[in-house]
Amino acid sequence: MLKNAKHDELTPPSSSRAPQPTNRTRWRAVVIGTLLLPANAYWIASGEATSTTVSLFFNIIFILFILLLLNLLFKQIAPNAALNQGELLIVYVMLSISSGIAGLDMMRVLMSVLVGPFWYARPENEWAELFWRFIPHWLAVQDKEVLKGFAEGESSFYVPQVVQAWLFPTLIWSGFIFLLVFGMLCINVLVRRPWTEAEKLSYPIIQLPLQMTDGRSSLLSNRMMWIGFGLGAGLDILNGLHFLYPIIPGLGGRLYDLRPFFTNKPWNAIGWTPVAIFPYAVGLGFLIPLDLSFACWFFYLFWKAERILANVLGLHSIPEFPYIEQQTTGAYLGLFLIALWMTRHHLKRVVSAAIGGGRGESVDEPMSYRAALIGLIFVFGTLLFFCQQVGMALWSSFLFFLIYYAISTAITRMRAELGSPVHDLHFSGPDTTLVKVLGTRVLSSNELTMYGLFHFFNRAYRGHVMPHQLEGFKLMERSRSSHRRLLWGMIVAIALTGPVAFWAYLSDGYRYSGAIGYAWRPFNKLQSWLYHPLSPDYGAMGGLIFGMVTTLFLMVMRMRFIWWVFHPAGFAVSSSWSMNVFWGSIFVSWLLKLILLKLGGVKTHQKAIPLFLGLILGEFVIGGFWSLRGAIWNIPTYRFLF
Repeated sequence: MLKNAKHDELTPPSSSRAPQPTNRTRWRAVVIGTLLLPANAYWIASGEATSTTVSLFFNIIFILFILLLLNLLFKQIAPNAALNQGELLIVYVMLSISSGIAGLDMMRVLMSVLVGPFWYARPENEWAELFWRFIPHWLAVQDKEVLKGFAEGESSFYVPQVVQAWLFPTLIWSGFIFLLVFGMLCINVLVRRPWTEAEKLSYPIIQLPLQMTDGRSSLLSNRMMWIGFGLGAGLDILNGLHFLYPIIPGLGGRLYDLRPFFTNKPWNAIGWTPVAIFPYAVGLGFLIPLDLSFACWFFYLFWKAERILANVLGLHSIPEFPYIEQQTTGAYLGLFLIALWMTRHHLKRVVSAAIGGGRGESVDEPMSYRAALIGLIFVFGTLLFFCQQVGMALWSSFLFFLIYYAISTAITRMRAELGSPVHDLHFSGPDTTLVKVLGTRVLSSNELTMYGLFHFFNRAYRGHVMPHQLEGFKLMERSRSSHRRLLWGMIVAIALTGPVAFWAYLSDGYRYSGAIGYAWRPFNKLQSWLYHPLSPDYGAMGGLIFGMVTTLFLMVMRMRFIWWVFHPAGFAVSSSWSMNVFWGSIFVSWLLKLILLKLGGVKTHQKAIPLFLGLILGEFVIGGFWSLRGAIWNIPTYRFLF
């Protein structure tokens, strides 16, 4: 990761400034983005939270595509009303941030953990006696009569008693989410310059929205793009019709498990090993560097080999061995340390500028370094105060959020440089890490219960908001648009998405029943922790350290030897659940890219990029159509995303 390790040290503070904004953006972009927030949140809440399980959200690409079509119309009939590139991108970034908050790995799980511990409480599991008293009444609705409508549906949220019951928890958790995500924004402001200007990171994920909105780009008139669009769209049309009318044959669109081919020991230790090829995933894989795509599928097979080796050595009987989840956490923390080390000189200047109070260093930033640093300190302090109010010790809540923001920063840096299509890190966040390392005996019942509630932003990190913020700043730089206007658009999106998403989930849930199954895992674990206190898990600690050391080793080798192909970021992301779904597609994209570069060189590779952007766009547009159709009429529909 981070090949330009020495660039930040050698580049003077002002030598790599981005071009000054020349693309005038107006407040109407923020207004349009704001008006689209409720519709987008309801689309996600009504069943398409899976739209946020890959780095590029298909629902936002679909909306952007529709806006582009409308924009073409306005250019003909009312040119002054048409949006320019910067304005379109502000809307895109606002909706991306909002989707990350409203999506599967935040709001959908939050609704589950707020309702589940009370709705699923039974005399036999003793949840009421075990931990209800540790959940303050102002954090969650505890009246089962109010919760019944959400859990079972066929009711209405718009009943005074129901609205009143949910009002205060909605405000509290919306405020919490605002603080959590605003803290990410402050960090991004502090690291934006070296990560977007000095080091010239590639930001592969932004390529499609950037080229779609660039009026000077030939993407939408490129023949190769439309060939790719036709392939991706045609496949989704066929599979969508197959879903509706099974007599029509489908093509792909599903996972094929390889386990039936490995039934004998030790090979059967590989576990679930699906393989599939999805056009959009091949397209996303083609955009990322060749060494990362190689590392993704190579280390995916490496993790399978670890399981087989453990079986051969008779170590599979040790619970959780070989501690893959802990190795992954260690790998991400290693990536954070690498990013911190490479940005250290800039961060020293940031602190000096913030203390000195001058704006020389931060004159072109979305906000001054002093404001960003004060904002980050305020966020951290307020989050710690919140944790104290719910019974958590200061030291444990400090460690919790320190680990959380470290992982968040690592994901953001990795996305900026390499554009990893997935980074879910399932069940490997600070809640699991602290319990494994410290045990439960040093943590109070209040703290363990709050870990259950905090599961909503630590279950997985697929739709993480922080990378979208930094990518938004890069989009503004590339389009020569105003960072300040985008900053306000981001703040509006962060502030409004909490209450808007609550409304969307509650409105849809009381009508059709809400998804509350995500509560089982955290509160079953909580029940186990309270019944059977745990000591520190030294094996898990070893896995954590091994993952971190391996990542640092891979980085050192990468910096010393140009031929080194084992990318540390690939080691981190390859163990994720999502890599089960995408490793086959990433392998295909790696092979195609390798062949093109070997046979045709860089020029041929550049000419092929529109084809792969078309694959993404075609599948996202038609997949978005099927998804929207299902959301509007509340009917099952073809789902191309897992």
